Amino acid sequence: MLWDQVWIDINIATMQADHSEPYGAIKDAALAVKGDKVVWVGARHALPKFDSLSTPIFRGRGGWITPGLIDAHTHLVFAGSRADEFEKRLQGASYQEIAQAGGGILSTVQACRHASESELFELGRQRLNALAREGVTTVEIKSGYGLDTATELKLLRVARALGEHHHVDVTTTFLGAHAFPAEYQDNPNGYVDLIVDEMLPAVITANLADAVDVFCESIAFDLQQTKRILQAAKAAGLGIKLHAEQLANLGGSELAAELKALSVDHLEYLDEAGVKALRQSGTCATLLPGAFYFLRETQLPPIDLLRQYQVPMVVASDFNPGSSPLCSSLLMLNMACTLMRLTPEEALCGMTRNAAKALGLEQTIGVIDVGMQADFCLWDIESPAALAYSYGVNPCQQVIKKGEIIPR
Repeated sequence: MLWDQVWIDINIATMQADHSEPYGAIKDAALAVKGDKVVWVGARHALPKFDSLSTPIFRGRGGWITPGLIDAHTHLVFAGSRADEFEKRLQGASYQEIAQAGGGILSTVQACRHASESELFELGRQRLNALAREGVTTVEIKSGYGLDTATELKLLRVARALGEHHHVDVTTTFLGAHAFPAEYQDNPNGYVDLIVDEMLPAVITANLADAVDVFCESIAFDLQQTKRILQAAKAAGLGIKLHAEQLANLGGSELAAELKALSVDHLEYLDEAGVKALRQSGTCATLLPGAFYFLRETQLPPIDLLRQYQVPMVVASDFNPGSSPLCSSLLMLNMACTLMRLTPEEALCGMTRNAAKALGLEQTIGVIDVGMQADFCLWDIESPAALAYSYGVNPCQQVIKKGEIIPR
């Protein structure tokens, strides 16, 4: 066998769906890589003979290998800070009072409009490094803090550049429909016209987005506006996603299912009809425990219904300056279990196999199997459950991306 790497003295959580063991586990395992692909995985005693003199052999010292983690919902590229608003809220100021004083999402919009691409790139690079240190190998980055054509394009260009200059793969999502900018507060449908007629064509022409997202809520875009934007995106061949059912049930999930969206995200107020629709369409349900925690929500997503109907559950950070300023994949695994009552296996599946599906990348990443991209991590843990169990000490020992060993 002519291989580029062989890994032994390891256990592997393959996360394969059809595996008989929890986590798709193979204990006392071995793994071989050729180029950027996994070419063999199984029990060590079954490892075929290979040229051990010319093939680098890596020993995991009894640790666990998992697929590289995938953060399938972030707003990672932004400027400015809203720590002062955080403090004001704790002192009793309401969201409305903060917004009327120029705060909230529109304060981040102003910061992003004034920031240069180099400034945004450096801020994004630091955040991407933080996720990478915790085993993340693929990230989705949304725009949405520009709310005008020039700034939305700028944010997406920075996100693309991060993917080109970092070992972490980046998928980009156009979220011009994140909120209504100040200049369109009295003309919301005019802003929808701008998105559909100017922003989206400009994004497509520049090839800056893999998907389009909309914030469908009572305080944002209604169902009719949402449908118009998503239909335009789908007609252009882009993937579609939806922020839905975070604050109330508007039926956004059923609309997303009707349009065969990749995912719907948040979902605290999702009902059984919405869950059934997701099941029928194959759309993923993305849970965002960071926002649930930071906003001190009390309405949990319908986890039992999602289990009952076998809807793929994704776990993501929703990293953003306003509602989830938490740039940590491992913290999300812990919160998914402690706050949303997922099992550690469900949580890890939500940041590997199901997260890949939510990005439309399930054919290449998310599990460890022959023919899949060689994205995986070595962890100094005694069981995969440890990744969701504790927080504060990073057990990630090594990251391999497309078959390349990433320097720590």
